[in-house]
Amino acid sequence: MRVSTRGDYASRALLSLALHEDECSPTTVRDIADRTGLPQPYLEQILLALKAAGLVSSKRGVGGGYVLNRPPEALTLAEIVAAVDGPIVAGDFGVPHQDGACDHEGQCVLLSVWADVGEHMRSHLSSFTLADMVRQSRGGPRVVLAHE
Repeated sequence: MRVSTRGDYASRALLSLALHEDECSPTTVRDIADRTGLPQPYLEQILLALKAAGLVSSKRGVGGGYVLNRPPEALTLAEIVAAVDGPIVAGDFGVPHQDGACDHEGQCVLLSVWADVGEHMRSHLSSFTLADMVRQSRGGPRVVLAHE
C-alpha cells in the first residue's frame, strides 16, 4: 500500500489540530497551513472530506475554523487515511472465491493473499492514534511497531 499525498496531508492536519487541542477556539485553515507547511487550497479540500467523514467539525465566521470531533485517543491513522483515500486495500482485485470456485489457475490463492495484506495494513494503521503521534511530537517515546 502506498499512502497518498491526501492521506499524509490529512494526517498532518489532524495531528496539528490535536497538538493545539487545548486552545479554546477552532483553528483556521490558514493556521493549519502555516504550522504544517501544507498548501492552503488543497488543505481546504482535505478538511472538507474529513468533515464529511465526521472526523472534524467546522465553525464559520469570525473565530471560526476546525476542531476534532473526537479526542486524539479515539482517532486512528487508519480512519484518517480511509476518510480521504477510501478503503485501505492492497489492490482492487475483488474478494477471494469461496468453495473452490476459482475460474483461473492461482487466482484464489492470490486473492486471499491480497485480502490478508489489506487487512494487515488496516490493522497496523489502526494501532496508531493521534494521541500516540502527539506524544511522540512532544518528545515522548517513539511509537514502536508491533513486530519490532
